[in-house]
Amino acid sequence: MSTTGKVIRCRAAILWKPGVPFSIEEVEVAPPKAKEVRIKIVATGLCGSEIKMLENKTSYLHYPVILGHEAAGIVESVGEGVSTVKTGDKVITLFLPQCGECASCLNPVDYLCIERKQSKSGLMSGGTSRFTCKGKPVYHFANTSTFSEYTVIKEISVAKIDAAAPLEKVCLVSCGFSTGYGAAINTAKVTPGSTCAVFGLGGVGLSVIMGCKAAGAARIIGVDINKDKFEKAKKLGATECINPQDLKKPIQEVLFDLTGAGVEFCFEVIGNPETVEAALASCHESHGVCVIVGLLTDVQLNISGSLFLSGRSLKGTVFGGWKSRESTSKLVSDYMAKKINLDPLITHTLNLDKVNEAVELMKTGKWQVAHIIFMSECLGPRKRCVGAGGGSKQEEMAGI
Repeated sequence: MSTTGKVIRCRAAILWKPGVPFSIEEVEVAPPKAKEVRIKIVATGLCGSEIKMLENKTSYLHYPVILGHEAAGIVESVGEGVSTVKTGDKVITLFLPQCGECASCLNPVDYLCIERKQSKSGLMSGGTSRFTCKGKPVYHFANTSTFSEYTVIKEISVAKIDAAAPLEKVCLVSCGFSTGYGAAINTAKVTPGSTCAVFGLGGVGLSVIMGCKAAGAARIIGVDINKDKFEKAKKLGATECINPQDLKKPIQEVLFDLTGAGVEFCFEVIGNPETVEAALASCHESHGVCVIVGLLTDVQLNISGSLFLSGRSLKGTVFGGWKSRESTSKLVSDYMAKKINLDPLITHTLNLDKVNEAVELMKTGKWQVAHIIFMSECLGPRKRCVGAGGGSKQEEMAGI
């Protein structure tokens, strides 16, 4: 039974207010409006950005809200005027849109589409939500809201990918991998034979290491207080790893001693203001580049001005500097061609109703944390959620 044009009832993880766990609820997902796409989410990653949102009261969120921004799925239906994807296409969701028309999109070296600003409202076009729960509207998050079995996204925030791509793997291209890998390749522009340091060895940090290795860095130093992450970091390209808690001197002094003059490319992949200063201070005085990859929300940086009495530079990055829609499909193709390897970044696979367990796993850091992939029971190979009034919540089906 087709669900096109109908309201769909399905499960979602809702955050009702700050400081509380996710609540698994039945939500109603409205059909897509013009230039929108409704997607059946097959796999979504739990990114460190969600942890930051949960731990900090931020002006970025409106409540109640459905979080999640790193996902892959299958197009269920499209709204009027959608031309780049169709029902049945495999797609990646994108928190960073690419409209293809604004000044940023038309600039070959710019990637921050002007349309990204609308996501801060938590609403879709027309100032409305496509989600309701218990009769109340639920806000969207980061253009995506992928902690739901179905979601509605603007066409400009969706990228069609290879039909053979395993969605439970390539969903990481939606954020974590692309952000880290691109920070090294696009933002820092790591050079062959250079020395790099990566502060934070979670999934994004490991992706930075992979980018540094691909760019030809001769020395890649991993920095983390969790030694359990060192083995995987070295397998992916780190030449050595350091735990700052084992040191008698500040990490920046140790890195200067190890390299003789400072690190040429340094990446802060934690989102900690103090670590940003340490990373910048670790850079080569004449030409060192420090890239802030970790999410910093509603905080102020306090960095000594003396660090800039030099040739050091401090840069930010979003989505690794990729033009989102056109680059995502290429990265997925690279994975399919075995040019990049996403598999080591996945450490746990859980169902959506285990979202709070996933949050605790990531917070504790007692495992080799990279990414957790939520696979929805409702979205197994032969099941789907059905439209409102369409009978039971799950029905057998042969395909989409």
